[in-house]
Amino acid sequence: MISSGVFFQEMLTLYCIALLGWAARKRNILGKESISVLTQVLLYITLPALILHSLNIKLSLGFIKDFIWLVAMSAYVCIVSAIFAAYFSKKARLPTKQKSVYESLMIFGNQGYIGYAVSFILLEEKGIIYLTIFNICYLVFIWAYGIHLFTRKKGEINWQAILVNPGIVSTVVGLILLFLPFKWPIFLAGTLESVGEMTVPLSMILVGALVANVKMKTFFLSLKNGYLWTSSLLRLLFFPLLLLPFAVLSIPFPVLLIAFIVSGMPSAPTICIYVQKYGGDSLFASLGVLLTTALSIITIPLIYLFITHTFPVLASR
Repeated sequence: MISSGVFFQEMLTLYCIALLGWAARKRNILGKESISVLTQVLLYITLPALILHSLNIKLSLGFIKDFIWLVAMSAYVCIVSAIFAAYFSKKARLPTKQKSVYESLMIFGNQGYIGYAVSFILLEEKGIIYLTIFNICYLVFIWAYGIHLFTRKKGEINWQAILVNPGIVSTVVGLILLFLPFKWPIFLAGTLESVGEMTVPLSMILVGALVANVKMKTFFLSLKNGYLWTSSLLRLLFFPLLLLPFAVLSIPFPVLLIAFIVSGMPSAPTICIYVQKYGGDSLFASLGVLLTTALSIITIPLIYLFITHTFPVLASR
């Protein structure tokens, strides 16, 4: 496990890359279509390659136990966070177009972009493996329940979008390979590794470009919106703490660390995509994603410090 100082330096590097993306978008080096292009490259090329490469490992009994714990924690966080989000949404006095957005901002984190980057910083390839497994339930949840939140009054369920998307397909293929007695050929494994390594910098450039699309004046005015602060604090700090009961169980610390950290990722840009496709308040969604992304510069290191210093015995496992 890396020290707090090294972790902060690596986090700073990530956000410097995001700053490059922000500057490139502001200077129109990355044009209006760039975000769509970057998203497609990440979703359909680099992220699947990263997942397939990460799961190209030798199976062991210890790994199977880690697998079960990660899936259990992921399902637990998804279900409990959805219950809390539904409660807060029901109590909120928000326009209809903002209700589903409000719930989504609380439930769905940026586990596919910043999550992979931070996990790689913490545990390198093992971190990617753990996150890929932790994301199994999350991927199904964000594609199924996420779409349901925006279409529940329309009666629309796009099963193809839910079941046949790059994240789920690459994860399923990787898991099948994981349980088979053979691995990728060396040349193909090398290709997947080289392409997959682009995921971290490209994802942070994308985050920076997304942030650049929101006018700063509008962003600062949004800081008066209490609902955005509520959704941000729940997403970044409260939901990771839901995993505290698991800390008393015999779970390896690296497994717990990835689960805690990833559960506190900022709101997912996918929410903005859902708003564009199924309807909703796009500005409210963008501001929510931007606020949590900005705050995560502080909250992700805070969660790391909390876990490593509150449970030093666990950290020594």
